Amino acid sequence: MTTAADEQQLILDAKAGSHDAFRQLVQRYMKQTYNVAYGFVRSHQSAEDIAQEAFVRVHASLPGFRGNAQFGTWLYRITMNLALNHVKSRNRKGEQFVEDTAAVHLPVQDHREAYNADRRFHIERALHELPTLQRAVVILRHMEGLSTRQVSQILRCSEGTVKTHLFRGLMKMKRKLEFLREEA
Repeated sequence: MTTAADEQQLILDAKAGSHDAFRQLVQRYMKQTYNVAYGFVRSHQSAEDIAQEAFVRVHASLPGFRGNAQFGTWLYRITMNLALNHVKSRNRKGEQFVEDTAAVHLPVQDHREAYNADRRFHIERALHELPTLQRAVVILRHMEGLSTRQVSQILRCSEGTVKTHLFRGLMKMKRKLEFLREEA
């Protein structure tokens, strides 16, 4: 189990040039960084690229990191900005959005797996139909398990705003997914 003090020491060591310390920070946060990016871009390749770019930027900016926010909060903010820029760029270019659905089309061994894959597909689709800020709050708070305070720091808004967007986002998803409850 790692502690905040362990993480602070890793950050100090990485700032001092320790490649091993930075590698440990990457290992600690890579999965969450990828998940946040994927939550916006819904493409495995793009999410991997964004996560890598986020760590490149963190590495370049680490000497100036003062620790006013938690390292994870700072990293999530960088990741979200990169992911949102990717989505905006794709929209400006008029690219049609093609989501990765490989998990849905894998050979299915039984009816339960097919049912779960179908539900997952519909939940992800409903999530990505939310307005950007609601989607960000739902991803960070509900899916990544960050606190309301952490989400407010990442998004640079009040905790009340986070709660409002979370409530509205979840209510929209609930309405869009009502048919799943009826199927069950």
